[in-house]
Amino acid sequence: MTSTTRVHRLAVIRGDGIGPEVIDASLEVLAAAESLFGFRAELTEISAGARHYLATGELFTPALQAQLRDHDAILFGAMGDPAVAPGVLERGFILEMRRSFAQAVNLRPVKLYPGVTTPIAGLTPERCDLVIVRENTEGSYVGRGSTVHVGTPHAVAVQESVNTRMGVERVVEFAFRLAERRGGTLTLCHKKNILVEAGTLWQSTVDDLSARFPTVPVDYVHVDALCFYLPTTPERFNVVVTDNLFGDIITDLGAAIQGGLGVAASANLNLDGCGPSMFEAIHGSAPDIAGRGWANPIGAVLSTAMCLAHLGEIDAARAIEAAAVHLLAQLPATAGPRMGFSTAHLGREIAGLVTSGAPVPAVPGYSVMDDLAALR
Repeated sequence: MTSTTRVHRLAVIRGDGIGPEVIDASLEVLAAAESLFGFRAELTEISAGARHYLATGELFTPALQAQLRDHDAILFGAMGDPAVAPGVLERGFILEMRRSFAQAVNLRPVKLYPGVTTPIAGLTPERCDLVIVRENTEGSYVGRGSTVHVGTPHAVAVQESVNTRMGVERVVEFAFRLAERRGGTLTLCHKKNILVEAGTLWQSTVDDLSARFPTVPVDYVHVDALCFYLPTTPERFNVVVTDNLFGDIITDLGAAIQGGLGVAASANLNLDGCGPSMFEAIHGSAPDIAGRGWANPIGAVLSTAMCLAHLGEIDAARAIEAAAVHLLAQLPATAGPRMGFSTAHLGREIAGLVTSGAPVPAVPGYSVMDDLAALR
């Protein structure tokens, strides 16, 4: 490395369950790219997750927030464990981190790569190549609500969804910019015929911003209808923008279509430079298979590639994506004991392919890596 080597400060949160396994594989691939593409990643290991919480009672503390803010990006494994009550880690750490760093956009590509088995008969990669832009800090995930008359037949639970014009507008604007770059339609997904107040805010925001993007066609689909169209005619969609809850649901459906949770990547993007963005595979901690080597690390590896694209290392990002996709096509299954590789072995194979510089076919279709590099 020379004195002009580009340095990126990355915080690493391995977390729980299969999180450490997929992060280990990703870091091996990252190290391979460093040596080949002339940058250096300064890694800071962060202790967080179920084990840390049970030992210390700490979640997303002010001290941790300050420590993470000093980094260029965050690589995140997974978080969750049966020993911790549902919602404690999710609301106290993950959602708090997204809000604290204004990670306004959750960007999730839904792309069927060549050679990957999909449960949708007859589906081809040419027909499934879209991106879902999910609002990431508001909606039903603000943690507002209450329950009265607990433990009685008269119990009443109220869960609020909070949508602000500012929060919606920054996500919709990003989605328009992405659709403009990709030359495709922007589809708003909501349920505005029932959720009238929130739906009207989302629709009016899209309508207002569309004047600034006259070349971008605009469409609308109810969320239940999208759950029908996404598996049957995914080619209908190029960029989908939606709220937090709907986005959480439909992106898991998208992952199933593209081969499973283990191959699906995501980025939690800060858009204004006030904090680091965070990159993670969309799967959970899967404690039932932790330690068996059955987790597919490709979603985490592709998330690391998205991180590099976001940081301007586009050549490294493309090389990692191409190597991962090349090996993905050779797997007899995308997860579990039938995958043919352990988690660690697959990480080593991808890293070796990156290091070798061997010619690998470019990934066909749209490139979310190029999108991230262009829109950062």
